Amino acid sequence: MIKELTVLDKIALILVVIGGLNWGLIAISPMYDIVQLLLGFMPVLAQLVYLLVGVAAIYVAVAMTKFARK
Repeated sequence: MIKELTVLDKIALILVVIGGLNWGLIAISPMYDIVQLLLGFMPVLAQLVYLLVGVAAIYVAVAMTKFARK
């Protein structure tokens, strides 16, 4: 049986994709840090985005291990 994604699952996946794309752009050139470009004038908010992406990555990793056991 396939479980529907919850709102939290969808938000976490979106944040992980955004984080992955941002890291990919940083690998091309550090000047392509999208979070810094968009929120550089608000460093606390930029840090919050980085924190949320990290927490979302942990959430997705835990969710995937639960999914893999089923």
